[in-house]
Amino acid sequence: MDVMAETAFELRTHESMRELGEAAYRSLVDEDTPPFLRFEWLDALERTGCVVPDRGWLPMHLSLHANGELVAVAPAYVKGNSEGEFVFDHAWARFAQTTLGMRYYPKLIVAVPFTPATGPRLLMRKDAPRDALLRAFASGLAELCERARLSSAHVLFPPEQDATALAELGLLHRHGVQYHWRNAGYADFDAFLARFDSKRRNQIRRERRELGERGVELEVLSGDALSVADADFLFEFYGVTVDKFPWGRRYLCREFFEEVLATMPDALHVVVAKERSSGKRLGGAFNLLAKNALYGRYWGGLVEVPFLHFNVCFYAGIEDAIARGLALFEPGAGGEHKLSRGFEPAITHSVHHLPDARLSLAIEDYLRRERSAVRAEVAAAPSVLKSLRGRGVR
Repeated sequence: MDVMAETAFELRTHESMRELGEAAYRSLVDEDTPPFLRFEWLDALERTGCVVPDRGWLPMHLSLHANGELVAVAPAYVKGNSEGEFVFDHAWARFAQTTLGMRYYPKLIVAVPFTPATGPRLLMRKDAPRDALLRAFASGLAELCERARLSSAHVLFPPEQDATALAELGLLHRHGVQYHWRNAGYADFDAFLARFDSKRRNQIRRERRELGERGVELEVLSGDALSVADADFLFEFYGVTVDKFPWGRRYLCREFFEEVLATMPDALHVVVAKERSSGKRLGGAFNLLAKNALYGRYWGGLVEVPFLHFNVCFYAGIEDAIARGLALFEPGAGGEHKLSRGFEPAITHSVHHLPDARLSLAIEDYLRRERSAVRAEVAAAPSVLKSLRGRGVR
């Protein structure tokens, strides 16, 4: 008999990553944990002022204990708005407030701020019973909503397996769509290009060649090749892109980039576009590098160069992922234009606890129809990639 499966778990809350404890958190992280779930990343967001109550983010990290021993943690935040989440529930808030006459904020989210990337949201001890912990987690979210008078709890971008399990425990399951690149065992970038028809293949080659003809070259930096001095460059091109759009928000500050450059350079992956003759940096992309995946986060061009965006955000990442033998490249949210460049639609997941029966029933009906539409969209999406047979795949 699994004794721990019969144990009553205790849910605790923590006002910061430091209060939760670095050693305790690290005990539940391993080499497969995505970089955005590392202690350094989450702690830097808090200590540099990117995640603070004045901006709608109040840390309330969760931990589960069995017989006084830590067995699981989850990064969580009380939210006073719906910004920086990438699972959009603004319409839910309007419906709750205007139609039902109830407040929607504050709410709780279990997520990584400003990061629409899939990864575990409940980090568990290896010998802990997964099903029992998920049951305790679901129960704890409901209890916390009642105790803290929160309108709802939302678990954003968990793996499908966890989302399905939590939905079976009563949370409402939502689907979204992103566009991901998956490594089919390509020997090199040309093997990847071989899966396109000649027209698209020639177009990508032209877009890559264009940079060289304009005297621009790309360089990928990670680990020891990065230093805290690169913070100015990262923050500058990050701000350029954010400021272009009326909905853009500078969620991150320069000090955040400096902090993660100092504490976790091994997990950072920076693509730099520079002038070949002078070495002047013209733009770049800021990615996160995991054991088996690459996660695109931010990009920016300090000067206008044709096809710079496609090269630093997509092609350089794909080429380096092939060289490193990575299985997955998630370039970020949105963008159907990624389809024509070899990315394919992937369903993302979130689950939601809504204690108010009126709100829950309305959202449940909406999500049922939305899931059907998302599945149909993914099934109907045209693939530009030909069969793997005879295409230079290892």
